[in-house]
Amino acid sequence: MLIGKGSSWKAARARLPPSRQVWHMLRNTRTLLAVGLLTVVVLMWRSMGSAAGEMQRFYCWGPAKAPMHMTTNENEEWHAHLQTPVIFNPHKPIEINDTTIEYVDLNGINSTTDAVKNKERVLIVTPLRDASHHLPKHMDLLVELTYPHELIDLAFLVGDSSDDTMAALAIELERVQKNPESAFRSTLVVQKDFGVTLSQSVEDRHGVKAQGPRRKAMGRARNYLLATAMKPEHSWVYWRDVDIVDSPKTIIEDFIAHDRDILVPNVWFHRYKEVNGKWVDIEGRFDYNSWEESQTGLDLAASLDKDVVIAEGYKEYVTGRRHMARLGDWRKDKDEEMKLNGIGGVNIIVKADVHRSGINFPCYAFENQAETEGFAKMATRAGYEVYGLPNYVVWHVDTEEKPGNA
Repeated sequence: MLIGKGSSWKAARARLPPSRQVWHMLRNTRTLLAVGLLTVVVLMWRSMGSAAGEMQRFYCWGPAKAPMHMTTNENEEWHAHLQTPVIFNPHKPIEINDTTIEYVDLNGINSTTDAVKNKERVLIVTPLRDASHHLPKHMDLLVELTYPHELIDLAFLVGDSSDDTMAALAIELERVQKNPESAFRSTLVVQKDFGVTLSQSVEDRHGVKAQGPRRKAMGRARNYLLATAMKPEHSWVYWRDVDIVDSPKTIIEDFIAHDRDILVPNVWFHRYKEVNGKWVDIEGRFDYNSWEESQTGLDLAASLDKDVVIAEGYKEYVTGRRHMARLGDWRKDKDEEMKLNGIGGVNIIVKADVHRSGINFPCYAFENQAETEGFAKMATRAGYEVYGLPNYVVWHVDTEEKPGNA
């Protein structure tokens, strides 16, 4: 406050209202109401200015007409300066840490002709019963396989054995797996008895009356082994009997190259006989379970009860089927193919997805066939390809058959 000349502070102070009157005025209701209204007006003004700024973001610049009323030139001129904003909002992946939840993606498991390059896993499965004397040779032949051993898993089922099959198998597996140069990716031994008491002698095992029960029991054993041993990682399943005495080392690669759903070789045997003082190698035909169906066979099946299992290669059942064992020659083109309706179980290579689709080995009469022949019938019914290689020979141990049988 400026104090004029000739005035004093005391005189000016005397003209000021008393402090009590000032406090009374400030506490007056009208004064407080006026201050409140002024505050509200200021706040609303500021908010309206901010909202006006926000509205500028959504203000539509351009022709004052709907897009459908624009001419082509107006539309082009309007959109020429626009850039539509794009916001990418990728979802955060879900991470599951619970160890009780397992995830399997079968989309990446394929069976291709580039199996080695693609590192496709092969499961070799062998059912065993009273087979201790065959195991050393069997393991030696497996070791010789050229398919990468780190991609091969071995699985065996031992059932109803009366000899030392389990002990012999354990010794052979340890011998192979201890050697880094021969060891396979993994080995599995399954023990399961099915109550089979039939002798393993040729007379009992290969008699026609034993074929139905025997084939059904073998089908059950194969299914138990398959259900236990096959894992999601397997692309191929290789069924190989223990009594093979010779086969090509490249058999897995050779068969995979055909890219068939199910493929079997021809199965023969060597029999040495003395003729005129000299030992002669007689090449015998072994597996008559690999065949092409005939009308005679279909008529025979139609005439039998549905629970009867036809035993192929026996004089009691005349089927007229075309047997692969009677055809072919190992000296000819080994890649020649033959379509089949029934197969034997000595040596089978199967794409794993065939088994995953539910095609297994019937332990009952399926179209009057069981086990491997029923397997081929079932696969054919499901639309899968079943083929054989008449000139590709795997050699089986010699077994003397009863006179009159094939």
